[in-house]
Amino acid sequence: MAAPLPNRDEILRCLETAGKALHAGAIAEQCGVAKPSYRALLTLLRQLALEGTIRRESGNRFAAPKRRRHAEAWVGLVTVHPRGFGFVAASGKPDVFVPPEALGGALHGDTVAIEVTGTSARGSEGRVVEIRARRNPRVAGVVRRKRKAAWLEPDDTRVRGPIVLLDGYREAQDGDAAVAEITRFPQSVDENPEGNLVAVLGKPGEAQVEVAKIKIREQIEEDHPPAAIAEAERLALRARKLSPEGRRDLRDVKFLTIDPKDARDHDDAVFAEKTAHGTRVYIAIADVSEYVVEGSSLDEEALRRGCTIYLPDRAIPMLPQVLAADLCSLLPEQERYCMCVIADLDADAKVKHFEVVEGIMCAAAMITYGSAARTLGYTQEPPSSPQAEAFKKDLKVLASITGKLRRARMKRGALNLDLPEAQVELDDELRPTNVVRRAKDPGVKRTYEIVEELMLLANELVARWLGEKESPAIYRVHGRPDEQKLERLGAVAETLGIPFDLESMQDPKGLSKWLARIAKHEKKTVLEGLLLRSLKQAVYDIVNIGHFGLASDAYLHFTSPIRRYPDLRVHRTIKQLLRGAKPDTSTKALEELRAAATTASARERGAMSVEREVVDLYRALYARDKVGELMEGTVSALVGAGIFVNVDTPFIDVMIPFDHLGPDRYELSDDELSMVGLRSGDTISLGDTVVFEIDDVSILRRTVYGRRVTHSAGINAPFAAATRKPNKHAREGTRKNTRQQGPTRTAKGQTRRAQPRQDQERSGQERKVTGTRGSKTSPKRGSGKQSRKRH
Repeated sequence: MAAPLPNRDEILRCLETAGKALHAGAIAEQCGVAKPSYRALLTLLRQLALEGTIRRESGNRFAAPKRRRHAEAWVGLVTVHPRGFGFVAASGKPDVFVPPEALGGALHGDTVAIEVTGTSARGSEGRVVEIRARRNPRVAGVVRRKRKAAWLEPDDTRVRGPIVLLDGYREAQDGDAAVAEITRFPQSVDENPEGNLVAVLGKPGEAQVEVAKIKIREQIEEDHPPAAIAEAERLALRARKLSPEGRRDLRDVKFLTIDPKDARDHDDAVFAEKTAHGTRVYIAIADVSEYVVEGSSLDEEALRRGCTIYLPDRAIPMLPQVLAADLCSLLPEQERYCMCVIADLDADAKVKHFEVVEGIMCAAAMITYGSAARTLGYTQEPPSSPQAEAFKKDLKVLASITGKLRRARMKRGALNLDLPEAQVELDDELRPTNVVRRAKDPGVKRTYEIVEELMLLANELVARWLGEKESPAIYRVHGRPDEQKLERLGAVAETLGIPFDLESMQDPKGLSKWLARIAKHEKKTVLEGLLLRSLKQAVYDIVNIGHFGLASDAYLHFTSPIRRYPDLRVHRTIKQLLRGAKPDTSTKALEELRAAATTASARERGAMSVEREVVDLYRALYARDKVGELMEGTVSALVGAGIFVNVDTPFIDVMIPFDHLGPDRYELSDDELSMVGLRSGDTISLGDTVVFEIDDVSILRRTVYGRRVTHSAGINAPFAAATRKPNKHAREGTRKNTRQQGPTRTAKGQTRRAQPRQDQERSGQERKVTGTRGSKTSPKRGSGKQSRKRH
């Protein structure tokens, strides 16, 4: 595969720089598009012209849009940084930077209209001209009281605070974790919100209290609304008898569901058989769109949720359980509606023919990953399963063809990042008893790959099918890596003596070869972590630019409609085309589809944030009892306030601030790859091993803090773990507040921001965003399907 096509911003920048219309060939040359990808670029340019991002002129020439006489107003969601500035993500437009003074009365999470006022090194800049819709009015935080005044300090530092409490706080004590509902939003930049206290959650620092606060902040509700539940129950009663009319009858195909042992919902089933010319594969996916109808209560709630969220102790499903675990789930020996990709592959696993059909099926058996691995002889760990043994021949056919698919995918340049994942172990009281690196039996991992390869194949073939029919769709796109971040990765590689060519690293195949080269390097984890930060986040978009990480020209999500909304939308589009409808390319349809894609991306980011933060919370809660212990770890990141150290056992990340690095003053080196003591020359570099003592834990910041132990202190590795009396405030789960200053009233009765609380004294740069994801419990704990969720 050639490198992915340039994205919307790169094409627009090229045309704006030219200042005139350019032929598609000239655009290809300036954007570095290879000749084999020219036709795909031309298709992309026509898509951008159709949606109004660029202008199409005669002779395959394209130009930047004409500037309006007045500044253009865009509408989007505003994301506010703790330091006061914000960004607005407008549908189909590049993000716009909004300085603090230009936010007006907008809060983090509001939908606003912005006026683009100019450009700078940050890109487009603008100001908020209108607030179209307010964010969820509920905010989690800590109650503060002083005499008769009461206010809530938001935990989410992106939300303007403090929030002046007008009612509901009389029973709350100073320091209680609580939720307030904003009743009066600020109207200008110098006003603060006002509201009422609606819930007192308990003592800050308790696991369930903190998880509840996170969910409220991200507007996540576990229970589905009554209308959606009632609708799902009516469907369950009405759909007991299925009809094969208008569908391909696949009930004789010996489909297998292969899932974790504790899986509750089964959204895919697979089968493969040898043919005269190769192999025929069947990939059946639950037909959720048959039940979740567009515009219904179920559909509206699914769109709002976006995806299922997996926490260490439970899952928060996108669909009600009566659908997710029963009516839509491909249970064995139960007839189910499905969407199925049927593909004929030759001896080299190249697709010769495929079709997408509506079907009716009946899974032959439900097999676990472990039992499949045991049957295939990949491992001896799980017990033998008679059911898996009965389908040994079928499993071998699946293993053979998917092995070829995987080798072909790696050959074309797909990235193979094997990043560590945290697994939180909880007791019956949901308290963390350990945090470990998730162990992966190599044999079981191979069976995960069998299913993964078939899901990737189905997603690519459906994307190709929709593209051939010129139908708008929600694609899963992944742009080229950030060049500046790649340069930093190159600098680290060079210091470690690893060859690094920047130009080849911007092509999937070159990057894949480099990953293979470092596979056995002792600093592999650090290098892969830096690479991960160089890669852009995959998102949903209706403009297909390809998927860099998968080295794919066209990719979308089709295989998990039970737990991802974009998959459900793709199913609807397919069914409309199969039933004779023409692709809807109207402006209204494109805008609605683009809005759904933008919402899905936002919901996914929110889900990832919650999953990641809850794991970080449990890590901090576990480390609270380790204050005073000596540990050893690897420097994984250098930030403006210190270093992050990754510890293998327990599997936690620890922040060591500058002033705790040693008896010296430390600064980042010019290349930002080391911390250097100004007097001693003591150097701490990425990938170094350091010994430290856990010094403190901030539950509210989900952060463990450490103090480096130097050789001058008489500590040498290897060492025996030592302990001392734990820090009192760390064990209480929060830093003690040394200042409690209430909100200040202005002459007009409005409020200004009070002094920041002690919990927020550390720089926002200290907060690490880790790449690990939490242990997934029911319905699919640790399922490979969850790891596929982020492709």
